[in-house]
Amino acid sequence: MSDLRGKTLFITGASRGIGLAIALRAARDGANVAIAAKSSVPNPKLPGTIHSAAAEVDAAGGKGLALQCDIREEDQVKAAVAATVERFGGIDILVNNASAIWLRGALDTPMKRFDLMQQVNARGTFLCSQACLPHLLDSANPHILTLAPPPNLDPKWWGPHTGYTLAKMGMSFVTLGLAAEFGPRGVAVNALWPRTVIATDALKMIPGTEPSKCRTPEIMADAAHAVLSRDSWHFSGNFLIDETVLREKGVTDFSQYAVDPSQPLLPDLFLDDPELEEALGR
Repeated sequence: MSDLRGKTLFITGASRGIGLAIALRAARDGANVAIAAKSSVPNPKLPGTIHSAAAEVDAAGGKGLALQCDIREEDQVKAAVAATVERFGGIDILVNNASAIWLRGALDTPMKRFDLMQQVNARGTFLCSQACLPHLLDSANPHILTLAPPPNLDPKWWGPHTGYTLAKMGMSFVTLGLAAEFGPRGVAVNALWPRTVIATDALKMIPGTEPSKCRTPEIMADAAHAVLSRDSWHFSGNFLIDETVLREKGVTDFSQYAVDPSQPLLPDLFLDDPELEEALGR
């Protein structure tokens, strides 16, 4: 399968950022895209709503469906999945993109923030997967793609922000479990993570991070497209890095994805990347 024409994607948190970029990449193939996110009205601090995202999908050549959905709420998730199936006849792909972040130590992490991260990240990934799986099992080439890092138990990633690391690794472990359970049934369950920090609104939560030293969301969109176009029976249980995926597709020039090609790139969290660390003089 070379493209996603006619496929139906259910993407969480797709009103902006990486989720929206993945939606638009699929839309250019002529895919149907359900935009499942909380943002239904404009926010001066966070551009983009489910409605503007769905309109962009339409303009890019796909068919968008705006669905206001808080993935912490089981009833809302089930209703959004049902609405997607009613509109498009099924679901072929789930992209677990929605995530909450709070990069503080234990004494500076309010339990409200801790609970939010666990509910959105690990629990939300499990809930959305559970709700979509009955429909994915009826698809000809079903995929679950979760934006989560390779599992990493190195204390250096846990000490600075235990709450966030627990929540993000929770998404990774959900991927691990679902791949073992549903991979043998033909559902590809994989995770994708950026090698470098991506320039999105989440940067506001990372003090001192300069957008000029990041890549654009389009690199994740192109990598996701490459993964989701593969045969689901023969590609499951992988923890993938965007750059590696694209190199395997023959991409050699990554300057197109840089916010500022003259600047050194910042490695993302949870990756042990000696090459980038050396380039930054760390």
